[in-house]
Amino acid sequence: MQLFEQAFKQVERPFAWIDLNALDANIRFINHHIKDKNVRIATKSIRSIQLLRYLNEKLSNVSGLMTFTASETCYLLENGFDHLLLGYPVWEEQRVLEIYNYIKKGYDVCFMVDDIKQAKWLNSLAKRLNVNVSICIDINLSVDTPLIYFGTKRSAIKNIHDLERLLKLLKNQTNLHIVGVMGYEAQLAGVGDLPIQKWKQPVIQQLQKISKKRVAKLRKEAVDFILSEIGTLEFVNGGGTGSVDFTAQSSEVTEITIGSAFYNPALFDQYSQLNLQPASGFALRVTRNPEEDVVVCHGGGYIASGAIGNDKQPVPFEAQYFRYLPFEGAGEVQTPLRILDYQNTNIGDTIYFRHAKAGELCERFVQLEAVRNGQHVGSFNTYRGDGKCFL
Repeated sequence: MQLFEQAFKQVERPFAWIDLNALDANIRFINHHIKDKNVRIATKSIRSIQLLRYLNEKLSNVSGLMTFTASETCYLLENGFDHLLLGYPVWEEQRVLEIYNYIKKGYDVCFMVDDIKQAKWLNSLAKRLNVNVSICIDINLSVDTPLIYFGTKRSAIKNIHDLERLLKLLKNQTNLHIVGVMGYEAQLAGVGDLPIQKWKQPVIQQLQKISKKRVAKLRKEAVDFILSEIGTLEFVNGGGTGSVDFTAQSSEVTEITIGSAFYNPALFDQYSQLNLQPASGFALRVTRNPEEDVVVCHGGGYIASGAIGNDKQPVPFEAQYFRYLPFEGAGEVQTPLRILDYQNTNIGDTIYFRHAKAGELCERFVQLEAVRNGQHVGSFNTYRGDGKCFL
């Protein structure tokens, strides 16, 4: 990381960084692999107004943004963004009413629904403001077998019967209009086929093979059924970074949600089909050297969400030189590392890391320090840097 050392020598540690050359390479990868689909940018994986604008400019076909809370959606609307799909059901009345006022002004915002309770609540508020509201139906594409549930516990719509029942109830919601369908194949997009625990690899690969058949069948059937009931849809959303090639071949899908691909966090090293470059991470100062082959960094406990495991820890950028101590790991105020291959690391040096997941790193830092061609070229504010914390 000598190139980074020269670029960031005046920046106070710790700091978060973004490599714009790597980011641009990842954008080119996505532009190539989405084929004829549009991209919907997942804001939870970016968490920076400036970088969302950067991506909007560089991507070939952007259909909009997928947001993650009502408050964040309001913030993006305030900053001039349009064509927003709330990726998750929300239940915050004041913020939803604010969004409705933007819709009355002509903005395009769509709400996620998989339960009639959500729809009735949205409809009651829409009636109050006399506004027509767009909704998207979330289809659960997980595989549920007697031995394992492979996917995520999210939507209650698990089959065509569930979908038929929901559509029948939605007909009475006079101010809601179905414009989209989302079928997110989490077990493909969010589970790498090259896991750290090698014994899991054949199991995951077999389950993913089975999943592809179910995803292709159910999502297509769901879209066809909805079209037979209401006539037209504005979009069919699917996929994610980990399943971009599979989803790009799905005829029923019109847009693919992409977020993590742009930063390429460490978890995505576990995907055999992704040729992405590490584009973001953080830097820590070495402040102790308690043993000949151990150094201690100041800070570093930026653990990713999800099921607890070693794969949720940050990864040293030059992983071949360092290893965590098994009984300490990445710590709140200090992170000890064992030096491998007798790497020459001293007090005062900087060690660079990659976060396990994408946008979560931005909750720890107010800005991402940008480097291009070995030069420090400024910084990008995160949501935190804007004084915002949404979830």
